[in-house]
Amino acid sequence: MKFLINVIDTVNGRATGTATAAEMADVDEFSVKLKENGHWIIAAGLCAPANNLVIDGRPAEPSRKNGPLHDTTEFVSGFWIINAEDRDAAIELATQGSKACNRKVELREFL
Repeated sequence: MKFLINVIDTVNGRATGTATAAEMADVDEFSVKLKENGHWIIAAGLCAPANNLVIDGRPAEPSRKNGPLHDTTEFVSGFWIINAEDRDAAIELATQGSKACNRKVELREFL
């Protein structure tokens, strides 16, 4: 089963969309363990929402809006896509990922 683990960062809290050197070392170690145990698919960090561009190409006159889709203090600052045997295994991996990056995470199963 495939799962998405979103790393949740905050605009107005302790986090600013960048990790400390110690947090990055823990994230790298967690990612290595995912690879060694066959769970790794891909992972990446994402720019802060201020750098977003929201595009709606449905109307005859497409629209573009700079900035985040939603006005919120929390945003996705990175992610892992993993393989896990089942939801319980994915929950355990997401918990380890949360501890490694020192942030909340959101676990979502692929359809």
